[in-house]
Amino acid sequence: MSPKDTSPAESSDTSSETIVDATADPIGYADAMNELEDILGQLDNDRLDIDHLAEHVERAATLIALCRERLDTARIRVTEIVADLDEPDSD
Repeated sequence: MSPKDTSPAESSDTSSETIVDATADPIGYADAMNELEDILGQLDNDRLDIDHLAEHVERAATLIALCRERLDTARIRVTEIVADLDEPDSD
């Protein structure tokens, strides 16, 4: 990990939520949804430091895009699997 990637003192946000670098390895769908729910909870409960609002909204947009991509990929794959099941055997 490079020194520029580690900046724990950079954030004065007192919440336990950590914003993960969007360029890091992609997280799974469930983890992305959990993080989105955490961000939404912070917004709903006014726990989010206004100085970090844009950062959290940007992260939420990244997570939403990731979830949409995962859903599209799953939908396509399921459609392919079902189509394969519907094809008659050539035996």
